[in-house]
Amino acid sequence: MIVDLISRVRRNHALEHATIHVLSRKLHNFSVQGNAAPNGFYLNVFGKLSIDAIEDAAEDALRRMKGGEHQLAIHPNCGTVLLTSAVMATITGQLIVAAEQRRLGSGRLSWWDYLNILPTAVLGVVIALIVSRPVGMYMQTFTTDGRPRDLHIVGVHKRPLSPIARFFRLLLGQNSRPDAQSYFIETTTGEF
Repeated sequence: MIVDLISRVRRNHALEHATIHVLSRKLHNFSVQGNAAPNGFYLNVFGKLSIDAIEDAAEDALRRMKGGEHQLAIHPNCGTVLLTSAVMATITGQLIVAAEQRRLGSGRLSWWDYLNILPTAVLGVVIALIVSRPVGMYMQTFTTDGRPRDLHIVGVHKRPLSPIARFFRLLLGQNSRPDAQSYFIETTTGEF
């Protein structure tokens, strides 16, 4: 049961990415944020895209992945990449501070000590951010499955803008745009 649930989420996550790839190649002047679920995925769109454009892109993405374009499952702006970057940068910064505490033989650092390690910490975090991108892309091979197998699209449904979409609209600086829309792309497995 849980294995099937995880498999469904991974395949829907892959279809979400593939749909965003297809939309990005065909259309312009929009931003999108998605979330996968066991029975489909949500797309929060910031720009003018019709429900037909969303449905066409999802169907095209599914067809292409079933045709062997499994790489569409990986997207450079996935939350997995962002999370990997944040974790690696945080751990690097903490390790640099811990190393300096150990070097000084002190549990507490003064503001001057922090100021002295700042260049090293910034360099370490920048290197971690550079390295984290390919690591995050690799991590997506665990959070997505580009082989949709018996996945089918049931339909595309317009939804009220979720709190997550409102939050991302604020983060993306799109808060004044009235054209934010939320869609749920419903999927199923097995015979259709």
